[in-house]
This record gives sequence, C-alpha cells and structure tokens, in this order.
Amino acid sequence: MKRLMPAGMLAAVVFTFASGSLVAAPVVLRASHQFPGGKGDVRDEMVQIIAREAKAAGVDLEVQVYPGAALFKPNEQWNALVNGQLDISSFPLDYASGKVREFGATLMPGLVRSHERALRMNDSPFMKDIRAKIDQAGVIVLSDAWLAGAVASKKGCVRTPADMKGLKIRSAGPTFAAMWQAAGASIVSVPSNEVYNALQTGVADATDTSSGSFVSFRIYEQVKCITAPGDNALWFMYEPVLMSKKAFNRLDKKQQDALITAGKKAQAYFAKEAKGLDDEMVKAFKQHNVEVVTLTPAEYDQWLKVAQQSSYAEFAKEVPDGKKLIDAALSVK
Repeated sequence: MKRLMPAGMLAAVVFTFASGSLVAAPVVLRASHQFPGGKGDVRDEMVQIIAREAKAAGVDLEVQVYPGAALFKPNEQWNALVNGQLDISSFPLDYASGKVREFGATLMPGLVRSHERALRMNDSPFMKDIRAKIDQAGVIVLSDAWLAGAVASKKGCVRTPADMKGLKIRSAGPTFAAMWQAAGASIVSVPSNEVYNALQTGVADATDTSSGSFVSFRIYEQVKCITAPGDNALWFMYEPVLMSKKAFNRLDKKQQDALITAGKKAQAYFAKEAKGLDDEMVKAFKQHNVEVVTLTPAEYDQWLKVAQQSSYAEFAKEVPDGKKLIDAALSVK
C-alpha cells in the first residue's frame, strides 16, 4: 500500500477508533535536505522550525525531516518536488538551473554583495520574476534565505583572478564556474556534501560554497586559506525552503495557513542568523589555523570585471531575458 500512495499522504488514510468513532490520523509530510542534522546548521534548523510550528498549530499536520540527503541526492530534490515525490526541501535553487535556466541568476557573482542588500532583494522585481518561475514549475516558496559564501584553497589565498590560475576548483553552480574558468581554473563537479572528500583526495584544490556549509562540512580541515565574505562578498546564494504544489494543494486551508505561518517564522529566524554564519565561519577557520582574508574594493572590482565578461555575458546570451534579470538584480539599491 505504501508504494501506491503519494508522498505525504500516507497518514491521511490511516484511521483509528477512539471513543467509538472513526478518527483520521495527521497528514504526514516528508521534508528532505542535504545538510547535516542536529549540528546547528541553519538550513536544517529552518526546516525543523517549520516542522515544530506545523505540529504545534494543532491542524493534524506533521512534517518528518530527513537531513543529510537521506531521501534524495542533492541534485534530485528539485525534480522530486515538481513531481510530488517530495513535499518540502531546503536547497540551493541554482541546483535546478539545468531545468530552469533563469535560476542561475540566484548564484551570480557580485549581484548581492551584502546581507543588507540580500534582504532588499527579497522584495524586488528580480525576486518576483524568480518566484514566478518557481511557481510555474509547480513549486512554492515557504521561506526566503540568502547565504553568503566564500572561496577556500589548499594552495593559498584567492584574492585576485591571478590567484585562481591552474587550480582545480569545485564550484557550486555554472555562473561561478564560468568566472573561475575565465580566471584560469578547471572545474570539478561535486555537490557540497562531497567537497571534503574531493579536497582530501586531491580531486579538487579549492572550493566555493556557503559560509554555513564551510563549517557544517568541516572544510577548515582541508584548506590553507579562505576568502571570507566581509564587506565585499562576491558569493551569495539563494537557498529557500520550497514545497511541492501537489502536496500543498492536497492540504486543507488551516493546514496551508499553518505552513505559510511556519515558513515566515523560519525566514525571520534565518534573517537574524545570516550574518552570524559568516562570523562563525571566520572563528572556526581561525581556530583551525586557516588564514582568513577578505576582498578589498579594488580586488572585488577585478573579479567583477571577469564576471561581466564571462558569467554575465554567457547568461545574457543563453537565457531568455537573462540580461533583464541581471539588470533587475543590480538595480536593487
């Protein structure tokens, strides 16, 4: 019977007798993500908040959370949401840019630069367009989240494009890969939960990823230097909590409202924690004797010039309305 039922709906058809009457068991939704569970990862905590709040709402709704890619591999999560095989997930939206090319704009060098600007991005025409694409695919956003990120290397500090020449780098997405390649690097393709092994075995010399992942996956054990976000962050990634519309539409109004409210609470939690993730990363890397640097405005501008000639140019050429999306993001004050 389990194999025949859609995800999240199993418990809805299980009945128990109580006081002589037929009582429906709670609807159970499955939430999956690739990040470590129970270790303070902010993305796991966002999903856990949604699970706790949904249960506390008293609307016969439970969310079971499966961290550490226990249900789906990182790059399978988007399709699982679209198809209704998975109910809820937190993952970098750029992972789905192979399916929806516009999503590449949510991991684009130099588009965000600071946490303050990231919050303003959430209410911008740029994000309105991105959410419309998410909705068209059959998925909805429960919580917005923009994570700053960094680049770290086993060879030395990456400050300018010249420092990237000859490195084998794992890149989180195609837009950064294009910029790293333009600076002379070669690209290694692995998801964030496999970066540690790639660095350890020499498959990769360097990596870019979010501040949270740098700590959660203990990358400080494998690198010599990290270029932290600071005031001139090249790297920001949109990592929302998403829900399958197929699962959402099966719920009654009270259950839907409970999830929307829970999503807003998780988003508020993230907004308070976002900058702290960078500070925690810097502290952890210094404690493990890793050199920590940040980009100066002049170094940032060097990278931006490379990005404009590679990432921006390719995105504008290959993606319908690609230039419009980039311009919309850059216009956020």
